[in-house]
Amino acid sequence: MDKINRKILFLLVAAALIGGFFGSMIFVNPAGASFFGDFYNQYLKPIVKPGSAIQTPSQSPSAIYTPPVDYEQAIIKAVEQSSPAVISIIISKNLPVIEQCPYNPFSDLPPEFQQFFGGQGQLYQPCQKGTKLQEIGGGSGFIISSDGLIVTNKHVVFDESASYTVLTNDGKKYDAKVLARDLNLDLALIKISVTNLPVVSLGDSDSLKLGQTAIAIGNALGEFRNTVSVGVISGLSRSITATGEGSSETLQNLIQTDAAINAGNSGGPLLNLRGEVIGINVAMATGAQNIGFSIPINSVKKAIESVKSTGRIISPYLGVRYTIITSDLAKQEKLLTENGVLIEGDEKNPAIIPNSPAAKAGLKAGDIITEINGEKITQDKSLGLLLQKYNVNDIITLKVLRASKEMEIKVTLEERSKGM
Repeated sequence: MDKINRKILFLLVAAALIGGFFGSMIFVNPAGASFFGDFYNQYLKPIVKPGSAIQTPSQSPSAIYTPPVDYEQAIIKAVEQSSPAVISIIISKNLPVIEQCPYNPFSDLPPEFQQFFGGQGQLYQPCQKGTKLQEIGGGSGFIISSDGLIVTNKHVVFDESASYTVLTNDGKKYDAKVLARDLNLDLALIKISVTNLPVVSLGDSDSLKLGQTAIAIGNALGEFRNTVSVGVISGLSRSITATGEGSSETLQNLIQTDAAINAGNSGGPLLNLRGEVIGINVAMATGAQNIGFSIPINSVKKAIESVKSTGRIISPYLGVRYTIITSDLAKQEKLLTENGVLIEGDEKNPAIIPNSPAAKAGLKAGDIITEINGEKITQDKSLGLLLQKYNVNDIITLKVLRASKEMEIKVTLEERSKGM
């Protein structure tokens, strides 16, 4: 083959390769691949006037191409939008200062005998030298009003003898005052005296879907401020028994996520891709990989508004002690239903609290409450959870089973007093 023919063959092969290369780029979504997309946008993308459409034969004239959302950029934007309003909480307490003090084990002996025990060297024992304010833990929170109102978990600020310091995203420290602790939810609101603060946006936790992206931000391990972890919504309406600080608490209707939640994340926000708070990080499962839980933000909006308007959390109060009915309990006690709650107490804790709304309405020990205003009470929708929908002075209708007889009892809810 002469030089001219070889040159022609080379050009044909090169043209075929280049044609195949460009053809593959045309069929690859330009917004979905970095190198091909950059090349397409720079060299191949048609010039389109503002307001016009890129049309293909299968498209109608009104169809406009909308590129898919850049997932990574959406996460970055959500974090940048919310992280300035995410704070760390430092927990401090006056603790004894223990030092090693010299002592004489023979000091109780008469002086004339002590001389026989001299020369034994200096002996020391622990002794208290006053107290000192020391950091004992940490948590997270997020700012919901520019004048310093902050949401966190109740278990982060449960100790009334401790002091709390808020460390903002810009590194400034402020003394914090606990305004309210919710007795039904692991929720607390605290306040710092400063204005013009950045705030978060509250989302809608009722619209969450499994597999939806979830972003957790918080003071991980009480050490790493504004740590970001990303995952998905792994489950909804979860119920757990959380333990810590020598106490336990049953929490219901929680969001489960595999976005890593660690000690110190408690009280921090769980975000969606729009940077809106959809939950308050509250617990993690020990002995598991990335199983964390958050309180749905819609469950606490009413409490937040109550604190904003009154400075405290006003909770409706029924005044019964009860056990959630399960299929096993129904069989064991030969109950007529497998749903609802059985009102029962003990010698120290009466089933019906005296002078409570339940007592005034005539509820009795042994009654089974199955519905509130037509809504069934189940293990996922407990009595306490359903009561959160209502306000003080609301009149609710309870469906009650008493000795196999079904009846309706109207109750006027009252405000829960401190300690109840």
